[in-house]
Amino acid sequence: MSDTSQRDLGDSDSPIEDALEEAFRRMVDEGTQRLHRRWREVLVTGFFGGTEIAVGVLAYLAVLHVTHNHLLAGLAFSIGFLALLLGRSELFTEGFLIPVTTVAAKRASVAQLMKLWGGTLAANLVGGWVLMWLIMTAFPRLHAQTTESAAHYATAPLSAETMCLALLGGMVITLMTRMQHGTDAMIGKIAAAVAGGFLLAGLQMFHSILDSLLIFGALIAGDAPFGYLDWLRWFGYTVVGNVAGGLGLVTMLRLLRSKERLQEERRDAEAE
Repeated sequence: MSDTSQRDLGDSDSPIEDALEEAFRRMVDEGTQRLHRRWREVLVTGFFGGTEIAVGVLAYLAVLHVTHNHLLAGLAFSIGFLALLLGRSELFTEGFLIPVTTVAAKRASVAQLMKLWGGTLAANLVGGWVLMWLIMTAFPRLHAQTTESAAHYATAPLSAETMCLALLGGMVITLMTRMQHGTDAMIGKIAAAVAGGFLLAGLQMFHSILDSLLIFGALIAGDAPFGYLDWLRWFGYTVVGNVAGGLGLVTMLRLLRSKERLQEERRDAEAE
């Protein structure tokens, strides 16, 4: 079907379907605001993102400690994603679809994208470490479970299996973001958050922030058979896999799907 007939059939004059146009507009508008934040706002929002994910980790550990069922614990972990959604904080791995689309639309610069990624990543880790210290101090009965769960990640060697787990982790959380921006209904956004938590934590995919907090908790507890260097080795390939999965398996395909609309937005940005 030609662009002209698509424009004629839809309610808008966009070259893409009306539903995709609405989602595209939401992403660019939100991304423009996020990417034009000052350093203080980036760091504070990222710090809150780390603490809120740590609350999800607490729920995950508590349920796993009692049930020894990863799928049920994954559902409990979705509390962390719900906190991110309703509290409007920022997680590093949520910064693939929306910010990259905004930069591709020329509504922000690559330097602003690097500021968002770098500041959010660092603040997530710091905020998460602080809350994990509080959790490990408040709940010593969770120490053994935390160490057992963390060892699954911190001691995992780089292999085809672990890299695929990291790729899938990046894809799933970016897909969660895509689903949340595909609807105005809060119930739909909540369902996407629960689904994302279930898949990521319940299936023990590799996620650079979530699993780092588990590892931090084990290190803080003091009984871990690994150290911060082991975490750094694991974190290095996991964050690369998350970025590759989020960008390559979701974001780039979405940009390709909206290519004509993206070109229009770029021309509008250049004309302003």
